[in-house]
Formats: sequence, C-alpha cells, structure tokens
Amino acid sequence: MTTLHGGWGGSADRDGGLEVVCVPTEPAMVRAIRLPPPSLDYYLIRSRRPDGESSTEPAGIVVEEFVLDENFSAVRLDSTGWTPGDRRWRDSSAVSRGMRVDAAARSHVGPISRQDAETIYRRLGGGELPDEETLRSYFGAGEPLATAAPLRLGLGQVATGFRDTRVYRILFANELTTDRLAHLEAAWGMRITDGSVHPHTRVAGTASRRLGDDVFTWELRRIGAGVAWCIDLTANLASSCGDAIGPLMRELTTVMRCQGLIPVTIERFS
Repeated sequence: MTTLHGGWGGSADRDGGLEVVCVPTEPAMVRAIRLPPPSLDYYLIRSRRPDGESSTEPAGIVVEEFVLDENFSAVRLDSTGWTPGDRRWRDSSAVSRGMRVDAAARSHVGPISRQDAETIYRRLGGGELPDEETLRSYFGAGEPLATAAPLRLGLGQVATGFRDTRVYRILFANELTTDRLAHLEAAWGMRITDGSVHPHTRVAGTASRRLGDDVFTWELRRIGAGVAWCIDLTANLASSCGDAIGPLMRELTTVMRCQGLIPVTIERFS
C-alpha cells in the first residue's frame, strides 16, 4: 500500500527533495513515496451565518491524506478534524465525505496551505499545529473508496517506443472559473481548447511533460456543467517501475487545489 502525500505547501510546490523508492516484491510492486513536508492536505471550515451562508470566520480545520494501492489508485481517504469548541482531533470522515458529495457543505470549505493552517490553529487557541506524523496518528478508520482492477490493454495499445502505457483519472469537485483556468494554463503551459469556457466543452486543455525517459500527457476535462472536473493522465513508461507517477499526481493535485478544487478520488483505467 502506498500513501499519496498530496499536500499543498503554499503558492508553489517544488520537486526538489523527492525520494521515490521502487522496490520489487511478490506478488506486486510496492512503491513508497516519501515527500518533504508539508505533505498532507489542509482545509479550512468556515462558520455559517444565521442565513446559512459562509462567514469569513474560521470554524475548524480538516486534514486529509489519500492512500493508494500498488496501481496508484486511491483506496481510502484518511482524515482528522479540529474545532475550537471541542479542542480535540477527531476522525473527520463524515466531513470529508460531505464536502465531496454536497455542494452546500462544500461552500463552507476551502483548501489552504499548512502555513495558513498553522496561523488559523493558533488564532483559534490551539497553539502550535502538530507535526504531520502526529496528525496522522489522529486519523480514524478512514473513508473506503470504490476500486476496481484496471482494464489491462493489449500490447498493441502501448505507445511505440515504451514498455507500458497507463491511464489515470484524478477526479475533483467544485467549479473552475475562467480566471482559475488561466492560472492552470500558465502553470502547466497548457494548450487551451477552442471554446474551453463553454460549459458543454468537455476538454478544456491539454499539457505534457517528459520526466527522464517517461512521457506524460494530461487532459483537463469538464464533467457535467462544470460542477466537477478531472485530469485524465496518460503515462507512457520506458520501464515497468513508474516511479515518476506518484510525484506527478501529487503536483497536478496540488495545482488544482490551489485553484479551489477538492480531489475526490484517483482511478487507474488501464
């Protein structure tokens, strides 16, 4: 089992310091991805006004982490939450689930950096925010995520010159405004599709990157009328290890969180 440390460390996340260990075992490949802190996902829970709308006052903090299997598919979402009224870290599975399936609940939640979480935690009377290993010790049983074995494509589906081709989908909840789409274009050097702002345009843009001998391409796709988005990531691998997949997923997820989107799950399609 692999833990995806998909945190948001401020305005930019650097690849420097990543240590990726790819150890062959039986019967599967175990991949341990060790990332420098901050590596958890932090969210601000905002207070509700009497009319039900969000106020600017913080009501609590939620901390999350996806757990991935050997295929880099998400199998569980671990979380913990803290409020000044309770002043204890508790399992936050219900909150994590709610902000992904309920637009009203999501309207009171926003992704934040660990630095912001530290400031808010101190402001609410919690003192120093615990380190990330301590925060992990507060996780409960977690929220199991639906999984299925990836569909194995025939050899003819592997891109020419590569040993393996895999397709992943990273699903996100929330809307993506025109301004935020422009930020993604700049961050990834993304080629924007004609009519990308139209709600019926499915593929908003595409981008690619070579990491060593591996080549990655991804499409930013709109689901429905924009209430959800996804990144469809194609990994053309020169070896069977795929050690760059986890860090790239983390980076893509981080950039999307910076634009206010909430990761829902990660699936491997092939």
